Amino acid sequence: MTIKDIARECGVSVSTVSRVLNNHPDVSEAVRRKVLSAVEERGYIPNNSARDLVRSRSDAVGVVVRGTGNLFFSAMIKTISRQLEQRGYTMVLHFLDSDADEVKAGAILEREKKLRGLIFLGGRFDYTSAELALVGVPYVCCSYTNVFGSLDEGEYSSVSIDDHETARRAVEYLIRLGHRRIAALVPSVDDHSISELRYDGYLSALIDSGLEPDPALLEETGGCFEMPETYEGMCRLLGRTRDFTALFVLSDTTAIAAMKALEDHGLHVPEDVSVIAIDGLNVSEYVTPTLTTMVQPAEEMGRESVRILAEMLETGQTRHVRLEATLREGASVRSV
Repeated sequence: MTIKDIARECGVSVSTVSRVLNNHPDVSEAVRRKVLSAVEERGYIPNNSARDLVRSRSDAVGVVVRGTGNLFFSAMIKTISRQLEQRGYTMVLHFLDSDADEVKAGAILEREKKLRGLIFLGGRFDYTSAELALVGVPYVCCSYTNVFGSLDEGEYSSVSIDDHETARRAVEYLIRLGHRRIAALVPSVDDHSISELRYDGYLSALIDSGLEPDPALLEETGGCFEMPETYEGMCRLLGRTRDFTALFVLSDTTAIAAMKALEDHGLHVPEDVSVIAIDGLNVSEYVTPTLTTMVQPAEEMGRESVRILAEMLETGQTRHVRLEATLREGASVRSV
């Protein structure tokens, strides 16, 4: 699909399409809508840099970060940058909102910067081959994999933890300490994302231990690991029931928000409610009480992503690496 194809389909000139794509004001609103609709339907990706049309492919690797406020990616980005530099590549860093289309953004970045490859930090778990056909260079999905999608494992590479297993281990830790009434805060239970995987791990731990999951102890917060939504969700849960001794939260940052909501409602952590999460952020070591969490090996994930991408560029071979999270015992959990 080229700009000429878009022009032909819309019955306008190539220059008109170009003016629409560059947001020039001298185009009627009707024509603008028609062109933009065709661009969206056909998945056309414009190349906004004329200089790149004649430039040879660079030594650059794109790193597309989905979630501008995701603290978990900070240490990983530093590691990736260092590893790429050691291998003779330069890093082109691009941040997106948590609800943005990382595949389209990566494809545009690839064309504009003549990238050798891409590393996606955060993204969807349900890609199709047609969607990823936009990307014309090797890529690695870092911190997630395509467990809900239809991609063949030979089409991409990934580095991640096993989110289901990590959540199961976190909740099993609470159960070993005597907790039987364990609440959970999750963005969604069926959104084909990390939220669903970790929620399923929570359920597995309960069921495997002979505990009946109680729907009253589950609160869906919506959003995407946002602290305000988590705080409000914790308040809703407390407004409904306080019949639980422990709480499983999907990430460190949202656990901090949940802990504040508990304190604001007169409940103390861990005396009244134990709290455990997943991530292992440095900041969660400096809250009071120190958060107990499953630590994702962020730096190792960054190193593996660069190593695998370098192998793909040399051999075309894809790889899928699963790393293990480790328990960091803090002061937010006690036995009962």
